Amino acid sequence: MNSILVVDDENSMREFLEILLTQEGYQVTLAENGEKACGILDESRFDLVITDIRMKDIDGIGVLKKAKSVDPAPTVVLISAFATAETAVEAMREGAYDYIPKPFKVREFKEIVKEALRSRKQAGPGEEDRLKSRYHFDCLIGESPQIKKVYDLIKRVAQTKTNILISGESGTGKELVAKAIHQASQRKEKPIVTINCAGIPENLIESELFGYRKGAFTGAAADKEGLFDVADGGTVFLDEVGELTPAIQVKLLRVIQERTFTAVGGTEEKSVDVRFVSATNKDLEEEVINNNFREDLYFRLNVIHIPVPPLRKRDGDLPLLAQHFLEKYANELGKEIKKISAYAMDILAQYAFPGNVRELENIIERSVALETSNIVLPESLTLSDYKGTLSRKGRRRLDLGSEGINLDEAMAEIEGDYILKAMETAHGSKQRAARLLGITMRSLRYRLDKLGLKSSSDDDF
Repeated sequence: MNSILVVDDENSMREFLEILLTQEGYQVTLAENGEKACGILDESRFDLVITDIRMKDIDGIGVLKKAKSVDPAPTVVLISAFATAETAVEAMREGAYDYIPKPFKVREFKEIVKEALRSRKQAGPGEEDRLKSRYHFDCLIGESPQIKKVYDLIKRVAQTKTNILISGESGTGKELVAKAIHQASQRKEKPIVTINCAGIPENLIESELFGYRKGAFTGAAADKEGLFDVADGGTVFLDEVGELTPAIQVKLLRVIQERTFTAVGGTEEKSVDVRFVSATNKDLEEEVINNNFREDLYFRLNVIHIPVPPLRKRDGDLPLLAQHFLEKYANELGKEIKKISAYAMDILAQYAFPGNVRELENIIERSVALETSNIVLPESLTLSDYKGTLSRKGRRRLDLGSEGINLDEAMAEIEGDYILKAMETAHGSKQRAARLLGITMRSLRYRLDKLGLKSSSDDDF
């Protein structure tokens, strides 16, 4: 039985985690603060330590350092309601397995605990990076010719130093491809640092990327390393790279060209050895044409291009993926569900999956949760009508009639339907609607004007 030490100064959280982990079959020990946790670690050995990061006296980083000093050192997962990039960087540098912001989803938390314990069992002498088993390209499930091309590209480019651009629709697994490239490369012993270009506020992204010096701005009480510092020798994964602001694009271009950068508030140039792997669900060529993305940066990032196919174009992979997710969630939810009925699979096969593999996983998870028999029936499937009339394999029913049609008018009608549907789905936000449609704000405004739907605001319709 795996033993877990839970450290949190909130009694309710300790009790919640104790109940949750005990139900999962783990032996749980509780500590109400960092000082007590360090005392317990002196006397007892654990497979896993789960600790809050913000506590009085000895905080979660202190507990992490103590845990890593004992023999054998347990795996450590940190949790916090005050998650920031800089605390995550510090935690990972000190050897944390993962860093989870509160509030977290119970399912995801349980999965992280399982993977942390699994990685400990697999480690042994010459411990290998936990991401190898988790993200190696063999774990990119599928046998279709389309996904095998991705596997082949990963094998061919992983050992090079060349920058790579991964493109594909949302939910296709671009991040998995990026991490598979890193794990197959000579940089695998160094970190891969993921930078969500759309997730870091614009006023913080420069200090998060390059770090800062004490006194650089209000609140900069001490020097802090940035994400590029952490990634030195490894890989930088720029997720949603098309969302970078023009100012940051200029600074990023200099890092790529010169392999140097300067911390915010600093004067000394620092050298960095990183490989850039980027991902986007946008058409960056169109972004360049529309002056939303620098052409020189685009060519620097897009030395090798790996397109990841949407699920609807991966012939034969749907049953493999569906069965994989079925087994995963049946095991997690403790259900004796072994297969998906032929009729239910036929319904899935006719669906377009606008959300791709991520949507399929959500559908299967929901189906397993709702199913009361030992087989997934059609009644348990909940399919979104996100793509309207294109929900079946992306095709409309075509009827030319005896006199034919006016193609331009028909295409304009289809375009109008999609734009209105996107605006409805985005609750009137032009920015979100543009992202749903995969077009620029300028392009959306132009199309709305053609439809006679004008607005004085870019955010409210």
